Amino acid sequence: MQAKTVKIPGPDHPISIRPNPQRVIVKAGGKTIADTTRALALHEATYPGVQYIPRQDVDMSLLQRTDHATYCPYKGDCAYYSIPAAGTAGANAVWTYETPYDAVAQIKDHLAFYPDRVDSITEQAAN
Repeated sequence: MQAKTVKIPGPDHPISIRPNPQRVIVKAGGKTIADTTRALALHEATYPGVQYIPRQDVDMSLLQRTDHATYCPYKGDCAYYSIPAAGTAGANAVWTYETPYDAVAQIKDHLAFYPDRVDSITEQAAN
């Protein structure tokens, strides 16, 4: 078995994680999947920002764990969920790093959503 490469974020590949002061709502298949005022905004290198939402603020009953898995040398092993209510677009629409590397430990117990596989990811002023 080949060892996995582990990389540390730095000037050549920066990763920042900050609390998002906005309320973040994710809808898919006509249902509210997540609603939080505790999202973390992760910005990695030149990729678009991603909202990581605490599991406690996600309706996990609307998700189905899949066997799909990927690996990121900066974040670790990635697991996936599908959103059955979203039909084929919802396949592997949600990802999570259950044991992220130390550099991104804040995203443990958080989920992220592919914007093109859900109805919407909206941000609004938190009350």
